[in-house]
Amino acid sequence: MGDDGDRQAGVARLFDQLAEVYDQGGVPFFRPIAGRLVALLAPQPDEEALDVGCGRGAVTLRLCDAVAPGGRVVGVDLSAAMVELLRRDASRNGVTDLDLLVGDAADVGLAPSSFDLVTASLVLFFSPDPAATLTQWVSLLKPGGRIGLTTFGGRDAVWSEVDDLFTPHLPPALLDPRTTGVDSPFASTAGLEALVVRCGAATVRSRLERVELTLPDAAAWRAWTMSVGQRAMWAAVPETERESLFAAATTLLERARGGDGLIRLGQDVRYTVASR
Repeated sequence: MGDDGDRQAGVARLFDQLAEVYDQGGVPFFRPIAGRLVALLAPQPDEEALDVGCGRGAVTLRLCDAVAPGGRVVGVDLSAAMVELLRRDASRNGVTDLDLLVGDAADVGLAPSSFDLVTASLVLFFSPDPAATLTQWVSLLKPGGRIGLTTFGGRDAVWSEVDDLFTPHLPPALLDPRTTGVDSPFASTAGLEALVVRCGAATVRSRLERVELTLPDAAAWRAWTMSVGQRAMWAAVPETERESLFAAATTLLERARGGDGLIRLGQDVRYTVASR
């Protein structure tokens, strides 16, 4: 297996480990992002939609509601555990017009021009070749179909400083995917929109909106980071240094405590909607 294959296998293992707790801890972050993306795409009854990197279904289940009656949704995720838990949750909620597949976002194996909508929320920056992956996603759209992406913009100072505590310990593959360097297409709205057009989209528009992570204390922050992809960053820190890193993070997080007693961390999220 080459470097790209090793990287994707590592992503699959990470999210298999996270599947039971991912987005289940009662801290609103991914679900508000998913809701906003679906609202901007405005799915209609009878439409066919594909959600790439479906995870536990924050976008997927909203799409199912929006395209009913008569529509169809396909969800694809690299993590077999995520797919199985989403299948269970969908069944419990009486969702029937949903097909779930285990597969790589870079090669979903579906026919071109099959979907009215394609969504990928906080997924594209995991791809070893974002341009090839995005070109494939656009090709899956019917003429006039829409694709919706979310990626990260900037963060507030405290969140940035807290995450910087991990940086000395991280191998290159774990460097922050919010930008992955100033030359990355994810570093700016203009760069991402240019990539989307190069990959076959006819029109594209983006907007940045602030999403707030609200926590009672540093212990809740640590628990949340262990339930999302940041768990891999903790794993890169030597065990003997984790408590000192947590202590430093606690000091920084106290600067973000508001008058209501809650720690509030702000993250800009970029919503990009394009058509074929």
